[in-house]
Amino acid sequence: MTRDDRPAPNRADLGKDPDRVSGMFDQVAAKYDVTNTVLSVGNDRLWRVATTRAVTPRPGERILDLAAGTGASSISLARSGAAVVAADFSPGMIAEGRRRHGDVRNLEFVEADATALPFGDAEFDAVTMSFGLRNVKQPKKALAELLRVTKPGGRLVICEFSHPPVAAFRSLYRFYNDRVLPRVARLVSSNTEAYDYLNESIRHWPDQRTLASWIRDVGWTDVAYRDLTFGIVALHRATKPADAAADGSAAHPADEPAGRLDA
Repeated sequence: MTRDDRPAPNRADLGKDPDRVSGMFDQVAAKYDVTNTVLSVGNDRLWRVATTRAVTPRPGERILDLAAGTGASSISLARSGAAVVAADFSPGMIAEGRRRHGDVRNLEFVEADATALPFGDAEFDAVTMSFGLRNVKQPKKALAELLRVTKPGGRLVICEFSHPPVAAFRSLYRFYNDRVLPRVARLVSSNTEAYDYLNESIRHWPDQRTLASWIRDVGWTDVAYRDLTFGIVALHRATKPADAAADGSAAHPADEPAGRLDA
């Protein structure tokens, strides 16, 4: 395929139209993981380790990894012996994941919309979503869907970009995103405009406390978070109430404040 024959870059915007977001990720699927490693200066691997430890996957469990992309995070979970479903709404990401990891017996790839998951109630012991909630047009609906498909007493882990609480570091981070990241993306990405959207979506995403309150509001309990890499990323944890109704809603909605984890 010549340069002139290639499809025009698909760029999502803050309207987060599902078709445009999905199409954008289709176009970056082949180089997605290596681009993320370069742009995060290798921190993506550390964030993946922290997320896996927070999920605490165990042999015999069934775990949903939503917005799994090509399955890098799913492979990390599957090494525990748990049965892992890697779900994503980008057909291109799913196809790339199957090409790379289709031979892993306890790993299944499924195309799925985060706001209308194709799973039954209370199917999973744990659910997790890394760097995907920010791209969903209705994030609270996605959080409620994750609650629905989780077993009572099951675990939620959300790893997402956030806002560094220290002003000096926040300014440095903003300089990197505005000035450095676009130049690096031009060198390593197949769709540089997708990373312009990345920058915009991070800037307009709510802070740690706000996301924690969203998680609590849809019915999760024991909600807490901790910052990674000085708050560039926040790792959120929660539990589905043991007395939750069949549809996922809590029989006695939690009213405790969202806490911050020290470790």
